[in-house]
Parts: sequence; structure tokens; C-alpha cells
Amino acid sequence: MVFKRREKLSNLRKVLEFLWPKSGYARAFNYVKLRVHRIPDQPHRIARGIFAGVFVTFSPFFGLHFFLAAGLAKVMRGNIIASLFATFVGNPLTFFFIATASLQTGNLLLGRIGNFGDEMDRGIGGKFVDAWQDLKDNTIALFTDRDADWANLYIFYDEVFFPYMVGGLVTGAIAGVVFYYLSLPVIQAYQNRRKGRLKEKLLALKEKAAAKADGKTPQD
Repeated sequence: MVFKRREKLSNLRKVLEFLWPKSGYARAFNYVKLRVHRIPDQPHRIARGIFAGVFVTFSPFFGLHFFLAAGLAKVMRGNIIASLFATFVGNPLTFFFIATASLQTGNLLLGRIGNFGDEMDRGIGGKFVDAWQDLKDNTIALFTDRDADWANLYIFYDEVFFPYMVGGLVTGAIAGVVFYYLSLPVIQAYQNRRKGRLKEKLLALKEKAAAKADGKTPQD
């Protein structure tokens, strides 16, 4: 294949490049910012798309953020492409802070803030592992004589997923609104500058064409 790597990456290298891209997050962020600014759409529609993308990154539906962002942007009449780019806000460098904010807010709203420290001590990562193990074992139980046991999955839902989802609605909405009002004037200013440059180029081309038609040499 034309675009196939010459050297196959090891699994460890793939994980490392996922956590820290070879070009660095600063370059990746600048690329995303430039692409969003150049989207050919009205500024408020692009900003609504950004709101949708940022909002869903605070949800616990990992693996579905692209689809949720696109769906929400469509409902809000925002730009779908901008919503997809905005999910970049949720990345390996920010997920810890996003998860912490969502879980703390969710536990606070559910009256469980006093237990949040205990939940962290017992290990949220461990609850993910236990829930996945339950899901795998119970799937096997459907085709064997094993007894299904959903205890760990229920604990994960009650102590992690549900408060994460509740808190994510609030923190996601706040972050989305902040990004909306920060991005809107920036996009408007960028588009106005770009329109100005295009008008200048068009005017220069017209003057050049007029000078050529009159048999004159256009000035530099």
C-alpha cells in the first residue's frame, strides 16, 4: 500500500503516540484551531458546533463522542464539522481533569460528596476493570451453564457512570458556553480579516486586468 508505514509500530509505541502525538499537542491544537477558523459557515453556527463538541466530551459515553457531537450539533443547527473538531478538547492530557470535575460535580448534586474521596481511594480504574470483567463473564454465561453476576457492573454504574453522567451535564454545559463565547468573536474577526484580504486580491486583479486592457504596464 502507498501509505503503509515502512516500519511497523509496536503496541507500546502506538500507546505512547496516542498519549503524546509525535508532532506534539501544541501543533495538533494549532492545526485544529486553523481548520475550525476556515470552515465555510456562519460564525454562530460554527460556535454552536464547538459548544456541542465540548459538551459531549464531559459525558462518560467514551467511543461515542463523535456521534453524539454530530447529533447534538445537528439538533442545535450548528456546524457538524466544528463539533467533531471540538471533541479534541477531550484528550489524554485533559481526560483526568474532565473526569474529576464531572465526578465531583455529580457526587455533589447526588449528595455523595462526602464519599468521593473513598471512591477515589478504592480506585475508579479498578471499577472499570471489574465492570468490564463482569460484562465479559456474563456474556460467556449466556452460552454456558455459568451463573451471571452483575454486582461489579452495578457498582460501576452507581458509583462511577451515573454520577459522571449527571455531573457531566453541568460541567459540560458550563465548558460549552465558555468555549462558545470565546470562539464566536475570534471566528468573526478571522472571517472578516479573510474577507478583507480576498477583496484586496480581487481589486488588485481587476486593476491588473484593466491596465492590461488599456495596454499599460501594471504598477507593482
